[in-house]
Amino acid sequence: MILRRYGSTVQSVDLDFDPRSLNEISFRRNREMSTSDEEFARSYVKVREEGLAGETEGPVQSEAEAALLQDLQGRVKALLEELDDGEVLLVENEQGVDYPKVRDRKRGIIVEGENRLYFHWRVDPPLRLGVYRRRVP
Repeated sequence: MILRRYGSTVQSVDLDFDPRSLNEISFRRNREMSTSDEEFARSYVKVREEGLAGETEGPVQSEAEAALLQDLQGRVKALLEELDDGEVLLVENEQGVDYPKVRDRKRGIIVEGENRLYFHWRVDPPLRLGVYRRRVP
């Protein structure tokens, strides 16, 4: 399960990585779990933190960006599958502070005598996911 802080609550979310969106790396609340920030801190202990970044490049802007987001989404899903019973992922990045963003850099190249753009995409800053384990009572 993936969780994210919303104000003073921690709520479960689904991945919503969409290259056509303004916020390409986003999460959508699914209402499966919701608890106060204080209750979450009492119930879970942080085990480790994972930082996920990535880079892609290609001659087609939308395809290169989509490939980057697909790779990132696959890595988050792999982390979910590795979780033990009682463990959850918490998005550690804060909106407006260090939230991950997809950034691009364009470079002009010559292909068969014509000017073309070549796109380099990266996630900056990295998506930080904390692995939390339920405290044993």
